[in-house]
Amino acid sequence: MKEELLTLKKGHNQALEKIYNEYRNAFLQFAKKYDLNHDALIDVYQEAFIALREHAINGKLDHIKSSVKTYLFSIGKYMIYDQLKKQKKTISYENSVDYKETSDTTEIFEEPQLTPEQQLLRQHFKNLGKRCQEMLTLFYYRGLTIDEIAESLGYESKNVVKSQKSRCLKSLKELIKTPA
Repeated sequence: MKEELLTLKKGHNQALEKIYNEYRNAFLQFAKKYDLNHDALIDVYQEAFIALREHAINGKLDHIKSSVKTYLFSIGKYMIYDQLKKQKKTISYENSVDYKETSDTTEIFEEPQLTPEQQLLRQHFKNLGKRCQEMLTLFYYRGLTIDEIAESLGYESKNVVKSQKSRCLKSLKELIKTPA
Protein backbone atom coordinates (compact mmCIF):
# COMPACT_ATOMS: atom_id res chain seq x y z
CA MET A 1 0.00 0.00 0.00
CA LYS A 2 2.87 2.39 0.77
CA GLU A 3 4.15 1.89 -2.78
CA GLU A 4 0.74 2.79 -4.24
CA LEU A 5 0.56 5.93 -2.11
CA LEU A 6 4.02 6.98 -3.23
CA THR A 7 3.07 6.38 -6.86
CA LEU A 8 -0.11 8.43 -6.43
CA LYS A 9 1.91 11.28 -4.90
CA LYS A 10 4.82 11.30 -7.36
CA GLY A 11 2.73 10.55 -10.42
CA HIS A 12 4.82 8.74 -13.01
CA ASN A 13 2.42 8.24 -15.89
CA GLN A 14 2.99 4.51 -16.42
CA ALA A 15 2.69 3.74 -12.71
CA LEU A 16 -0.47 5.85 -12.39
CA GLU A 17 -1.94 4.11 -15.42
CA LYS A 18 -1.18 0.73 -13.84
CA ILE A 19 -3.07 1.65 -10.64
CA TYR A 20 -5.91 3.20 -12.66
CA ASN A 21 -6.34 0.04 -14.76
CA GLU A 22 -5.89 -2.29 -11.79
CA TYR A 23 -9.10 -1.08 -10.07
CA ARG A 24 -11.16 0.08 -13.06
CA ASN A 25 -13.00 -3.16 -13.90
CA ALA A 26 -13.60 -4.01 -10.25
CA PHE A 27 -15.08 -0.55 -9.70
CA LEU A 28 -17.32 -0.80 -12.75
CA GLN A 29 -18.49 -4.22 -11.58
CA PHE A 30 -19.19 -2.81 -8.10
CA ALA A 31 -20.96 0.27 -9.48
CA LYS A 32 -23.19 -1.41 -12.05
CA LYS A 33 -25.83 -2.09 -9.38
CA TYR A 34 -26.56 1.64 -9.31
CA ASP A 35 -28.93 3.11 -11.86
CA LEU A 36 -26.35 4.86 -14.04
CA ASN A 37 -25.30 4.02 -17.58
CA HIS A 38 -21.85 2.64 -18.38
CA ASP A 39 -20.47 5.95 -19.69
CA ALA A 40 -21.59 7.77 -16.55
CA LEU A 41 -19.91 5.12 -14.39
CA ILE A 42 -16.67 5.50 -16.33
CA ASP A 43 -16.84 9.28 -15.79
CA VAL A 44 -17.43 8.72 -12.07
CA TYR A 45 -14.45 6.36 -11.89
CA GLN A 46 -12.21 8.89 -13.62
CA GLU A 47 -13.33 11.68 -11.29
CA ALA A 48 -12.88 9.41 -8.25
CA PHE A 49 -9.37 8.48 -9.38
CA ILE A 50 -8.48 12.15 -9.82
CA ALA A 51 -9.85 12.89 -6.34
CA LEU A 52 -7.84 9.96 -4.95
CA ARG A 53 -4.67 11.33 -6.52
CA GLU A 54 -5.37 14.82 -5.15
CA HIS A 55 -5.93 13.37 -1.69
CA ALA A 56 -2.62 11.53 -1.94
CA ILE A 57 -0.76 14.65 -3.06
CA ASN A 58 -2.32 16.68 -0.22
CA GLY A 59 -1.34 14.06 2.37
CA LYS A 60 -4.88 13.00 3.22
CA LEU A 61 -4.03 9.34 2.56
CA ASP A 62 -0.93 9.24 4.76
CA HIS A 63 -2.80 7.76 7.71
CA ILE A 64 -5.74 5.88 6.20
CA LYS A 65 -6.61 2.55 7.74
CA SER A 66 -8.30 1.09 4.66
CA SER A 67 -6.72 -0.03 1.41
CA VAL A 68 -6.30 2.39 -1.50
CA LYS A 69 -8.91 0.36 -3.40
CA THR A 70 -11.47 0.71 -0.60
CA TYR A 71 -10.79 4.43 -0.33
CA LEU A 72 -11.19 4.86 -4.10
CA PHE A 73 -14.44 2.88 -4.12
CA SER A 74 -15.78 4.97 -1.26
CA ILE A 75 -15.06 8.20 -3.14
CA GLY A 76 -16.73 6.75 -6.23
CA LYS A 77 -19.75 5.55 -4.26
CA TYR A 78 -20.43 9.02 -2.89
CA MET A 79 -20.00 10.52 -6.37
CA ILE A 80 -22.57 8.03 -7.65
CA TYR A 81 -24.96 9.04 -4.84
CA ASP A 82 -24.49 12.68 -5.83
CA GLN A 83 -25.25 11.85 -9.47
CA LEU A 84 -28.38 9.96 -8.48
CA LYS A 85 -29.56 12.85 -6.31
CA LYS A 86 -29.06 15.29 -9.18
CA GLN A 87 -31.04 13.05 -11.52
CA LYS A 88 -33.96 12.90 -9.13
CA LYS A 89 -34.01 16.68 -8.72
CA THR A 90 -34.02 17.33 -12.45
CA ILE A 91 -36.81 15.11 -13.70
CA SER A 92 -38.06 16.36 -17.02
CA TYR A 93 -41.67 17.38 -17.47
CA GLU A 94 -42.27 14.45 -19.83
CA ASN A 95 -41.42 11.99 -17.04
CA SER A 96 -43.68 13.61 -14.47
CA VAL A 97 -47.32 12.75 -13.78
CA ASP A 98 -49.71 14.08 -16.40
CA TYR A 99 -51.86 16.77 -14.81
CA LYS A 100 -55.00 15.83 -16.78
CA GLU A 101 -54.95 12.20 -15.63
CA THR A 102 -54.92 13.09 -11.95
CA SER A 103 -58.27 13.60 -10.31
CA ASP A 104 -56.89 14.97 -7.03
CA THR A 105 -53.67 16.90 -7.61
CA THR A 106 -53.00 17.36 -3.90
CA GLU A 107 -52.13 13.65 -3.69
CA ILE A 108 -49.06 14.24 -5.83
CA PHE A 109 -47.56 16.78 -3.45
CA GLU A 110 -48.44 15.24 -0.11
CA GLU A 111 -45.96 13.02 1.66
CA PRO A 112 -47.28 9.55 2.38
CA GLN A 113 -48.68 9.17 5.88
CA LEU A 114 -46.37 7.31 8.21
CA THR A 115 -47.70 4.82 10.69
CA PRO A 116 -47.06 5.62 14.37
CA GLU A 117 -44.32 2.95 14.36
CA GLN A 118 -42.63 4.53 11.33
CA GLN A 119 -42.79 7.98 12.94
CA LEU A 120 -41.21 6.59 16.11
CA LEU A 121 -38.50 4.88 14.08
CA ARG A 122 -37.73 8.09 12.14
CA GLN A 123 -37.63 10.15 15.33
CA HIS A 124 -35.21 7.82 17.16
CA PHE A 125 -33.09 7.09 14.09
CA LYS A 126 -32.04 10.74 14.15
CA ASN A 127 -30.67 10.22 17.69
CA LEU A 128 -28.23 7.53 16.57
CA GLY A 129 -24.63 8.45 15.80
CA LYS A 130 -23.67 9.22 12.21
CA ARG A 131 -21.77 5.94 11.83
CA CYS A 132 -24.79 3.90 12.97
CA GLN A 133 -27.13 5.88 10.74
CA GLU A 134 -24.86 5.23 7.76
CA MET A 135 -24.47 1.53 8.62
CA LEU A 136 -28.22 0.89 8.97
CA THR A 137 -29.05 2.99 5.90
CA LEU A 138 -26.59 1.08 3.75
CA PHE A 139 -27.90 -2.28 4.94
CA TYR A 140 -31.66 -1.75 5.19
CA TYR A 141 -32.36 1.10 2.78
CA ARG A 142 -29.69 0.70 0.10
CA GLY A 143 -29.66 -3.10 0.38
CA LEU A 144 -25.88 -3.49 0.45
CA THR A 145 -24.43 -6.79 1.65
CA ILE A 146 -22.17 -7.08 4.69
CA ASP A 147 -19.17 -7.48 2.37
CA GLU A 148 -20.08 -4.37 0.37
CA ILE A 149 -20.52 -2.35 3.56
CA ALA A 150 -17.16 -3.56 4.85
CA GLU A 151 -15.48 -2.44 1.65
CA SER A 152 -17.42 0.81 1.42
CA LEU A 153 -16.82 1.94 5.01
CA GLY A 154 -13.28 0.60 5.24
CA TYR A 155 -13.80 -2.13 7.83
CA GLU A 156 -11.15 -4.84 8.02
CA SER A 157 -13.56 -7.78 8.15
CA LYS A 158 -17.21 -8.55 7.69
CA ASN A 159 -17.42 -9.80 11.29
CA VAL A 160 -16.73 -6.25 12.47
CA VAL A 161 -19.54 -5.00 10.22
CA LYS A 162 -21.94 -7.65 11.55
CA SER A 163 -21.24 -6.78 15.18
CA GLN A 164 -21.38 -3.03 14.50
CA LYS A 165 -24.71 -3.39 12.68
CA SER A 166 -26.02 -5.51 15.54
CA ARG A 167 -24.97 -2.89 18.13
CA CYS A 168 -26.53 -0.10 16.08
CA LEU A 169 -29.80 -2.00 15.72
CA LYS A 170 -29.82 -2.80 19.44
CA SER A 171 -29.25 0.88 20.25
CA LEU A 172 -32.12 1.89 17.99
CA LYS A 173 -34.45 -0.67 19.60
CA GLU A 174 -33.51 0.57 23.07
CA LEU A 175 -34.18 4.18 22.04
CA ILE A 176 -37.61 3.19 20.75
CA LYS A 177 -38.49 1.23 23.90
CA THR A 178 -37.42 4.03 26.25
CA PRO A 179 -40.31 6.43 26.88
CA ALA A 180 -39.56 10.01 25.87
